[in-house]
Amino acid sequence: MLKKLAFTTALTVAAAFTLQAQAQEPRRGGTIRFTAPYGASFVSNDSHVSNQIQDEIYGYALHGMLYKWDAKNGKPVLDIAESVQVSADGKTYTYKLRDNALFHNGRKLTSDDVIWSYTRIMDGSKNYPGARYVARIVGATDVQKGQAKEISGLKKIDESSFSMTLTDKADPGYFLFQAQTAILPAKEAQAAGFFDKPIGLGPFKFVEHVPGSRMAFERWDKYYLAGKPYADKLVISPMGEAAARDVAFRNKEVDVSILGSTQYVAYKADPNLSKGILEVAEVFTRNMGMNPTFKPFSDKRVRQAINYAIDSELIIKRLVRDKAYRAVSWLPLSSPAFDKDAKPYAFDPEKAKKLLVEAGYPDGFEFEWTATPNESWGVPIVEATIPMLAKVGIKVKVKPVETSALGGVVVGGDFQAYIWSNTSGPDSLTALKCFHSSTPRSSCNYTTFKNPAYDKLIDDASNEADAAKQLDLLKKANAMLQDEAPVWFFNYNKAVLAYQPWLHGLQPNATELALQRYEELWVDSTSPAAK
Repeated sequence: MLKKLAFTTALTVAAAFTLQAQAQEPRRGGTIRFTAPYGASFVSNDSHVSNQIQDEIYGYALHGMLYKWDAKNGKPVLDIAESVQVSADGKTYTYKLRDNALFHNGRKLTSDDVIWSYTRIMDGSKNYPGARYVARIVGATDVQKGQAKEISGLKKIDESSFSMTLTDKADPGYFLFQAQTAILPAKEAQAAGFFDKPIGLGPFKFVEHVPGSRMAFERWDKYYLAGKPYADKLVISPMGEAAARDVAFRNKEVDVSILGSTQYVAYKADPNLSKGILEVAEVFTRNMGMNPTFKPFSDKRVRQAINYAIDSELIIKRLVRDKAYRAVSWLPLSSPAFDKDAKPYAFDPEKAKKLLVEAGYPDGFEFEWTATPNESWGVPIVEATIPMLAKVGIKVKVKPVETSALGGVVVGGDFQAYIWSNTSGPDSLTALKCFHSSTPRSSCNYTTFKNPAYDKLIDDASNEADAAKQLDLLKKANAMLQDEAPVWFFNYNKAVLAYQPWLHGLQPNATELALQRYEELWVDSTSPAAK
C-alpha cells in the first residue's frame, strides 16, 4: 500500500492551530448553523448528481461513504465498514460492513446497497461526477460504456461482506470518501419521490430543503458512533457572497464562514475575530481551463502564451491578498509528487508575443471567458488579467455565470475558457488521471486533454508496484502537464475558515476546509442556538 507521508507531513504543518475544544468535554444539544459558501443554492438533493463542493457540504451530514477523511492525521479511514483485508497484489479489498450502520428509515446497510450505489454512479447516460473514482474498480468502465450491467470487480460475499478489485494497485480510501460516492439505500432510492426527502447513513437525517435559503437536518439517534452526533440540529445555509457571510457571521447568525481574501485581511486585523481563524493549505488548484475545440487553444504555444502573459504573483498579492500559493503545475504543494525544484511560468509578455507569432496569431485573438462572481477565482480575477492579456494582443469577453451553474457549463463543454477551483489531491495518481485521454469531461477531464506520451506515463504509474518508481513517473507526468499547459496555472488555495468561540470540534480538512465531520462538532452554552 502506497505511503502518503509527504502529504501527511504537509497537512500537519499547514494545520498547526489550537482549538478551544481540546480543553472541554463535548456538550450535547443545540443547533449548528453552517454555511455553504460556493453558491446561492444547492444543485440537487441527490449527492451523486453534483460536481460542486457546495453539495458535498450537506452530503457529509446526510450520507455515509465507504471511507471518510481523517483530517487531523491526513489520511482516509473506514466509515461504513468495520474492517478490510487487502490481497497480496494490493488490488483486491475485502470489506466487512458495520453491523450497526443503519439508514435513516432504520434498515440495516447491506452489500447490495454498496454495489448498487457504485453501479448507479457508473451509468454512462447520467454523467455522474463520482464516476471518475468508481472507474478505478475493474469492470466499472464497461458499465459506463453500456457493455455490461454489473461491475465485475464488485463481488457480494454475503449480506455484510463484499470484495472490490481495482484496475491498479492503489488505496481506495483516497478516492472513495466523497459524498459523490455516497452509499444510498438501493431499493428505496429507486422509488418515486425518494430525493424529495432523501435518507442516508450519515449522522443527521434530512428535514427540509428550502431552495436558496437552507437545508435542515436533525440528529440521527441510531448513528453507528455511540453518543454522536452531539448537536440536535444542523442548518446549512447557502451564501455565495462573501459580504453576506461576513454580515451573518458578525451578527452571530452563523457559526462559521469561509473567508474571501478581503475578509481574510480584515479578520486577521481584528483583535477578537482573529482568535477564531483556521487556516489550511488545501488540495485545490485554481485555473483557467482552455477548450481545444476553440482553435487558438488547440495550439500548445497559445496556451503557454497565456501563462507567460499573466502576472500571477501580482494578482495573488494584490487581489487574493496572499491567501494562496502560486501554482507551478497541477499538483499542489502537499502532494507527494510535487516537485519542489520546479519553477512556475515566469511573467514574460515578450515571450508570450513570440509564441503567439509562432502559432500564427501575430495580432492576437479574442475569446470568451466563463466566470462566476467568486472573488478568489472568478470575475474579479478575470478582470485583472484583461489588461495583461491585451498587451500581447489577446482580447477577453467575460461571460458571467452563477457559481452553482458553472459545473454544468463546463461538463457540457459550453465554453471557450473557464476559471474554476478544482480538486488536485489528496492522491496524486487520481488527480493526474483527470488529464488521461480515457477520462471523459463529465468526470474531470474538463479540457479534454489528449497526449499519448502523458497517457503512457499515467498507465505506467498505475501499473507500477514500487512506490518510489511510481512517484517518479507521476512527477514526470506533472512536469509534462506544465509544459503542455492545458490550463493557466493560477494558484493553490489557502483556505481560511472563521468560527465562533462557542463552536468546537472543527477539523483541518485539507481536501476542502468547508467539509466537516458534523458528528464531531458541538456548541457550548454560550451559543445563541445552544438550546
